[in-house]
Amino acid sequence: MNEIVIKEATIAEAALIADLSRQTFYEAFAADNTKENMDQFMNEPFNRQKLIEEVGAEGNTFLLAYQDNEAVGYVRMREATDPMLTENGPAIEIARIYAVQKSIGRGVGKALMQQCISLAKERDARVIWLGVWEKNQRAIAFYTKYGFEKFGEHVFMVGNDAQTDWLMKKSL
Repeated sequence: MNEIVIKEATIAEAALIADLSRQTFYEAFAADNTKENMDQFMNEPFNRQKLIEEVGAEGNTFLLAYQDNEAVGYVRMREATDPMLTENGPAIEIARIYAVQKSIGRGVGKALMQQCISLAKERDARVIWLGVWEKNQRAIAFYTKYGFEKFGEHVFMVGNDAQTDWLMKKSL
């Protein structure tokens, strides 16, 4: 297995990120949701054009993970605007962190997470945080391993299904 290379994405890679976003979300959650809810989510808030427009938008940073010159994962980070999180200084959200299904368990998530934490520290963030579906125990265990702790919950809509996400944070 070759080395995983993480690089900051550019606007030129917006279509690649949009396609990776859609592929990895579908791979991760289609089995646990109805076709109707997945279709609604993929066609409305997660449509390709909206995802393309996120790349390069103010406050967003995208990272791409490559292995053997193939994009195998990505991250969307954004500056936090939640006053609860920014009261002690700057905060960074990991809005999305995903690897393609065939790469899960092969170090892609680890490499991306390490880069997220490093980048947040470089930007003088005091806190890094994320939301994770309460039923995604594998992801919760992964984040806990990196020192993230639950501090709240919020609703995440997949189509017409209101799902509970845990909010998890790590002090830097």
